Amino acid sequence: MSDVKAIPTQAEPGSFDAPARGPLKRAVAASAIGNATEWFDYGIYSYGLTYISAALFPGSTAQATLFALATFAISFLVRPLGGLFWGPLGDRLGRKHVLALTIVIMSLATLAVGLLPSYASIGVWAPVSLVVLRMIQGFSTGGEYGGAATFMAEYAPDHKRGFCGSFLEFGTLAGFSLGALLMLACSVTLGQDAMHAWGWRLPFLVAAPLGLIGLYLRSKMENTPVFRECAEAAERRQEDVPGVSLGELFANYWRPLLQLGGLVVALNVVNYVLLAYMPTFMKKELGMSENLSLLLPLIGMLSMMVLLPFSGALSDRIGRKRVWWLSPVGLFVAAVPMFSLMSHGIAGALIRLAVLGLLYVPQLASISAMFPTQVRYAGMAIAYNVSTSIFGGTAPMVTDWLIGKTGSTLVPAYYMMGACAVGAVALLFVTETVGCSLRGREISGQPHEGEHDDAWHDAEHRHA
Repeated sequence: MSDVKAIPTQAEPGSFDAPARGPLKRAVAASAIGNATEWFDYGIYSYGLTYISAALFPGSTAQATLFALATFAISFLVRPLGGLFWGPLGDRLGRKHVLALTIVIMSLATLAVGLLPSYASIGVWAPVSLVVLRMIQGFSTGGEYGGAATFMAEYAPDHKRGFCGSFLEFGTLAGFSLGALLMLACSVTLGQDAMHAWGWRLPFLVAAPLGLIGLYLRSKMENTPVFRECAEAAERRQEDVPGVSLGELFANYWRPLLQLGGLVVALNVVNYVLLAYMPTFMKKELGMSENLSLLLPLIGMLSMMVLLPFSGALSDRIGRKRVWWLSPVGLFVAAVPMFSLMSHGIAGALIRLAVLGLLYVPQLASISAMFPTQVRYAGMAIAYNVSTSIFGGTAPMVTDWLIGKTGSTLVPAYYMMGACAVGAVALLFVTETVGCSLRGREISGQPHEGEHDDAWHDAEHRHA
């Protein structure tokens, strides 16, 4: 191998042409609304779990609730297949086209849940149909988060990637909060009888206009400058497509796949315990009323939403890893005390939700530099969805089952602590990528020997 200088991967602010303010804002909005649509579905499902289980499942309340939680988990078991399908497609065809398709499928699947006949009307076909729709939704979301994170990161200026990426997580919480608030508003306005009869269906119908807005925004965007540059370089090298095979992905990039998977364990176990499972936990285990158990977790979400842009901007200044360390360490220490505090009534629950929400600050979009351009969509999608399907989406069902077996209401805290420990181990091996360029065919933040990649070479001379 020829002895040449290492490829530069640390970019000074302003060293590359940033997208104009208008396209950048549209890119952030187009990415965030897809994530909001995905989590809107989780919000209405989680907050409407009591009504959905009663309408679509047989058996006692406890049995129906467990079936509904299991169905929630089933959609996550399909997500890795979606990641394996959509991820490589996004690296070959471009981020824009795949993201436009996934948001349409997600929205239609969510809409269809609101139109399902009840168990009393069609018997076992009601839960079977729900399982099928949840699997379709899970398959489509397998290409959503990784693609949206990639799309947003590749549009953002290098020195503002953390701040811009924070709006992807902001979209997550906004979508979940909107779904939760809609279900709560329907419950308060219509009353329990109407909600059980038909009212729970109304929030699901809102998915259609959300999906249309997202489709419009994404159809108006071009593929990211970084992807277009990579595709042009591949064309000059007379390659048919800019991406790589799945075999090459797993053989050459297994380290960042494992590292990102470990971070996702911490991120999404905490996410799904705090957001998706809390209404059920507070009603079943703490004896709170239906509406109160729906309202209080929103406090934690709002505290998260307020802090996310600030933590994203902070990561641009002091580094991704330093900001990330706040969450696994802080949540590990605070989990048991905060869950113990919940047993002291409404005030304790509010303090606990606010504190845990404030400690939840990491953002995966800001660390898209873990993968080079030609495998970024696939790497993000596969690592994120495999880890989420095994540990994140199953967290509500597993914690509910463990509480039933042990009788301890601290099970969610212990589960979160275990996830934070996994995330901390993964974080030890993650390379700091703050300010690094996403251009080129090498992993950012790491020196590489060999010839310059065409795309990086062109960019380097163009901006010299």
